Amino acid sequence: MGIFSKKQQSGFSASSTAEEVTEGIDGTGLTAIVTGASSGIGVETARVLALRGVHVVLAVRNIDAGANVKEAILKEIPNAKIYVRELDLTSFTSVRKFAADYRSSGLPLNILINNAGVGVTPFKLSQDSIELQFATNHLGHFLLTNLLLETMKSTSRESNTEGRIVNVSSLSHQYGYHEGIRFDKLNDEPTYSRHSAYAQSKLANILHANELTRRLKEEGAEVTANSLHPGTIVTNLLRYDGFLKCVLKVLGIFISKTVQQGAATTCFVALHPQLKGVGGEYFVDCNIAKPSSQAKDADLATRLWDFSLSLTNAK
Repeated sequence: MGIFSKKQQSGFSASSTAEEVTEGIDGTGLTAIVTGASSGIGVETARVLALRGVHVVLAVRNIDAGANVKEAILKEIPNAKIYVRELDLTSFTSVRKFAADYRSSGLPLNILINNAGVGVTPFKLSQDSIELQFATNHLGHFLLTNLLLETMKSTSRESNTEGRIVNVSSLSHQYGYHEGIRFDKLNDEPTYSRHSAYAQSKLANILHANELTRRLKEEGAEVTANSLHPGTIVTNLLRYDGFLKCVLKVLGIFISKTVQQGAATTCFVALHPQLKGVGGEYFVDCNIAKPSSQAKDADLATRLWDFSLSLTNAK
């Protein structure tokens, strides 16, 4: 990170790395799923979790890429337990198969990190005929979370250990369409803006975590859900926006993070004991931050939940 960085309430800052924020934490006995763990901050998140003793499932669209990540982690951490499983978040069929296979495996699930995403893509529909960014960044993770939630609850009860769900959002969530979520114009190509659509999907990540938190608290479940902005990082997520990628490379010394710093907030929220019992919060640089007013709109969150259920048939 650039020069404008100082430690805050948590003891960490924008310049903290994933290794630094998890130093001394023993994750032995925990099992985590990391989506999008074949590139960018997903790889570093998986590596650091493994370094802390967590059994890590790499949920990836490209199995070969996932196998390469597994090989690299094992080379550094020979005793790491890494599994590679195929997951294409643009396809509800793929999400359902992944979840069914996971439940059948008998593996516990303590941590679910919804990290995968696509960014600022030209207009395109998913395999289920839904605008691609909303389908991938929000709906795929919404469905995955719902399908694995009972596994997380049972793991929490049996292990007496709090489960954690982490949604990787973005500061961009506040720069979307004026209505926040375009329930009636989700697939409207003539008025589509790839940057606004990305922001919409990231707003949905926060609203999802907030509404999920409300429901988990009502049930008394020992599972928390939070969202976060990882920071500005030049990764493969920007492959559809060459101009922005060039700008960030030029200004990187001042505003961007390394991948090691970019994975810090995710690892902090997933593992740090400071956050026991904390849910429905939005984190930036390993500290609680204020999201946009729309992100805190409880009615919008409930409407999005119902809308997402109807699109995914996830009841």
